[in-house]
Amino acid sequence: MKKMTRILAALMSLTLLAAATACSGGTESAETSSHYKSEDDVAISAAEVENEIDLGGEPIYWLATYDLNPQNNQDRSVALSLFEDQFHGKVEWVQCTSDNKFDTLTNRILGGEPVDMFPYEWDAVPNGVYKDQYQPLDDYIDLDDEIWDDMRDAIDMYEYNGKHYVIPYAISDPLLITYSRQLCEENGLDDPYELYQDGEWDWDAFMEMMKKFVANGDGSERYGIAGWFGQAMVQSTGKTIINFDGKQFTNNINDPDIEAAENLMAEMHSLNLYDPNWYSYFPDTHNILFYGMADWSLGASNANNQDADIMVVPFPKSPDADEYYLCGNFAAKMLVKNSTRGDAVATYILCERLAATQEDYLAAAKEKALIPNTSASGVVLSYITEEQYDAIESYKADTTTVFDFGYGMGSTMYGDGEYTYETRGIMNNLMDALLTYDEVDSWAVLRDNWSAAIDDVLKTYNAALS
Repeated sequence: MKKMTRILAALMSLTLLAAATACSGGTESAETSSHYKSEDDVAISAAEVENEIDLGGEPIYWLATYDLNPQNNQDRSVALSLFEDQFHGKVEWVQCTSDNKFDTLTNRILGGEPVDMFPYEWDAVPNGVYKDQYQPLDDYIDLDDEIWDDMRDAIDMYEYNGKHYVIPYAISDPLLITYSRQLCEENGLDDPYELYQDGEWDWDAFMEMMKKFVANGDGSERYGIAGWFGQAMVQSTGKTIINFDGKQFTNNINDPDIEAAENLMAEMHSLNLYDPNWYSYFPDTHNILFYGMADWSLGASNANNQDADIMVVPFPKSPDADEYYLCGNFAAKMLVKNSTRGDAVATYILCERLAATQEDYLAAAKEKALIPNTSASGVVLSYITEEQYDAIESYKADTTTVFDFGYGMGSTMYGDGEYTYETRGIMNNLMDALLTYDEVDSWAVLRDNWSAAIDDVLKTYNAALS
């Protein structure tokens, strides 16, 4: 067996960088908290909102592995500034780890302990709703308001049993390819960003560049790509394993475009182009051409490769596709079952939406994002360039974000297990088994191994739909 990858487990733990060691029933005391500065570096003006609500300083309890309040020397987010200063709201963090967050959520719901808001995660629909963890937001948010217009498709996609448990306010965590322009130039390769701008950044160009880069190594250890790759490769087709038409879930595993993406991964495995080792940022070893990961890794990639001229592009498109598809996430917050603070949670979501749509707030968010993150001694830990920031924002606006409901159907479909082919989630296998397991040598074998199991899972969730 090829050396085992721990990418999924590492990604799940590192994406939420502020994870605590255990859940607590409350929050840090004022004496021990280092969350607040006396003043933000970037000031936020008041929003013009009709029917403004005054929340009276009453907190909403936010259960998550990370705090929405600022840490150390960071500014408050635009959304939190609006929530606190204009609506007089407050967020109290209930800490938990990535391993026990769902158990803690369930225990607090059943035990009557305060919990109002929970991060949207792929498991929310249908599994979280099926397990009665959340309540719909329809009574608290006016979805006819024009502020939601450019998220309408995503909002409609998540409608479940006629209700909206997930109301996305932005696109987040796009999976991108990070690369070094300097490394490309040294190896006589085109700049992928220029190829993307010309509409020529496709699978053919991608494969040709990786093959040439490895060949240029003259037998030294080189790879075409490392990182979180298979999911974005499949979703670059615009197709999903599980389809949902609002009435039932269907198995789309036999789609020919998905087969083409899977066969490309099988070819990459046969040519040893993929490095399955885990890297938390673009490697500074100069023997890996591309690095696939969400944009949260870009700051550290810059800091650890300051002379490499780092840039990011979306995953390449199929040569047959007429547009680029983005493998990413939708930013949303869930209203927890039995919470009585629906108005307050909806107000926080409104603040996030204002921050994601209003010109002044977008400018402030950019200004905050371009402030380097430094250690107490002044060492630069991460930073984003203006070119990178603007490019990522354009990718989110100009591409179609893809979500596969297979990721929201519990651990049988998506989960670590013991991280073997036989025990981990079906979606995990479908997205990278052809890259990492020698015993799975073709898409036909992989598809036939799991298609019937997918059908069994769909029966459970389809039966719950009215």
